[in-house]
Amino acid sequence: MNQNAELARDYLIDGPVDSGTLIVLAHGAGANMHHAFMQQLTQSLVAKGFAVYRFNFLYMQANMLDGKKRPPDRAPKLVQHLESVLADIQHKQQQGELNYKRIMLVGKSMGSRMMATLTSSLHQCEMPDTKAALDSVIGQVCLGYPFVPIKGGVPRLPPLNESSMPTLVLQGERDKFGLPEQIASWTFRKGIEFTYIPDGDHSFAPRKSSGTTFDANLALVVAEIDRFCGSLS
Repeated sequence: MNQNAELARDYLIDGPVDSGTLIVLAHGAGANMHHAFMQQLTQSLVAKGFAVYRFNFLYMQANMLDGKKRPPDRAPKLVQHLESVLADIQHKQQQGELNYKRIMLVGKSMGSRMMATLTSSLHQCEMPDTKAALDSVIGQVCLGYPFVPIKGGVPRLPPLNESSMPTLVLQGERDKFGLPEQIASWTFRKGIEFTYIPDGDHSFAPRKSSGTTFDANLALVVAEIDRFCGSLS
């Protein structure tokens, strides 16, 4: 048996299954749900009383099974997998394995763009169980939204602007996928909030000379998610 097979499980649920709010946590393009950032974020959210459902997209599951590195699937397949994740959550709610009142979508980079696409008019959801789960979603949080590719290009604003979902964007002040001065020059719909993480890069890590630390920035990220969730309750 491949030693990585156990790590390629589709999902993990942490925290109290009867929490009032379930956070669905999607990873970025290059780091799976077991990455140190994802684990530390999950532990911090659980400490706040949230339940956290994190998962691996299908290409990442395949990467972990055979050790090969694949690029992310194309957006339609990624969003389709998100649909299946929410359908699974709805099924678990019906079976009594979960007992939440609200769902908050939280995505890192690519994961945030796919979640925003799922909740926008750019995507038509077909699965009844997914639609039922979406009825419980109160908002979405984008952790380092990939506004523009590193090499430049048209900003990826439609997933955010074509959605009516309350949205919080947490962006590092040094995030090359979308710097504060770039973001200030773009037009956004109402209902999108921005919080900038001090001296943070795309993973919210600051420079040693900044006067802050990664742990302090992560604590701010968690506090902002908690605040935003509370504002929508």
